[in-house]
Formats: sequence, structure tokens, C-alpha cells
Amino acid sequence: MLFTESLKKNYQFRYVYNRGRSIANRLLVMYSIKNGTEGNRYGISVSKKVGNSVVRSRITRLLRESYRLSEENILSGYDIVVIARGSAKDAAYKEIESALLHLLKKQRLLKSEKKD
Repeated sequence: MLFTESLKKNYQFRYVYNRGRSIANRLLVMYSIKNGTEGNRYGISVSKKVGNSVVRSRITRLLRESYRLSEENILSGYDIVVIARGSAKDAAYKEIESALLHLLKKQRLLKSEKKD
């Protein structure tokens, strides 16, 4: 599974918000729910309250890249929505990445690492 679809439509986001499990940390909020398919669908939401379009675009790029790099370690068959909080505006890439991995671990969406 090296390709994840994007959640684009409002009704897709609403479904995950209303039915999914939510969990949060200082920088991000994550909602997830099983989607009944073999692949994942990933959505990012950054409100205008976070900053202007340049700031929102930067946060979106950082979240997308963090997800892409850890994609092979994420379980398949989930809809995942990540919402950036206002404090993410000043965060560096490593902070965003660790916040995303932290939430994925708390949601139990990371594959267990086997030691040989």
C-alpha cells in the first residue's frame, strides 16, 4: 500500500468527524474510522484561524510529507483526518512529524515492529 487516496468532499470529512474516534495532542487532532476498503484515505484540515494561506499551505505540506514517509508503517483500511491546531503554526517539521506519529500510535494505527 504505497498509495493513499485523499478525502476531498465535505460529506467524507463529516462522516469521519461524526463516527470516528478522536484523539489530540498539542499540535494536532486526529479522527479515524475503518473504511471497509483495502487502502487508506487521508484528509488534512487547516482552519483560517491558524494563519494566512502561506502558513496553512506550509502546515499542509508538512503533514502530507510526514504521512507519506511513514505510510508503509500504517495499517490499511482506515479513513484518517488530521486537523492542525493553532500551535502548529510555529512548529518545525520534526515536531509535526513526531506529533503525527504519536497520534497514529495512540490510535493503534501503526504496524507492530517485529524484532528478529
